[in-house]
Amino acid sequence: MKITIEELEAYLLNHYSNDGIDQSLFMKLVEEIGEVAEVLNKKAGRKASGDEDLQAQLGNELADLIHYAIAIAALNGLDMNEIILKKDKVASVKYHHKINLEQFILDKRVQR
Repeated sequence: MKITIEELEAYLLNHYSNDGIDQSLFMKLVEEIGEVAEVLNKKAGRKASGDEDLQAQLGNELADLIHYAIAIAALNGLDMNEIILKKDKVASVKYHHKINLEQFILDKRVQR
């Protein structure tokens, strides 16, 4: 199953709307960033690791990071889909990308 950013935003808004405080969600986000850093350090050999499945750990930590970032956006009424597309258009021009995210997606949809 695939989900959209809008679906995730709606789910997380529903989940956190009664007791979600974006400051506490931000603290969880920062914690998850640290956990991603720890896994990346292990993958790079800068930190010891045992038989851990670092790839699975990295995926789980990144999922948590996205969860809290989108939850904060949802509680603040931000349309991250729109923001991401607009921000990417500006970055594409600034950094001379061959294609921006919106055009990339449109091209991929035509290829299906």
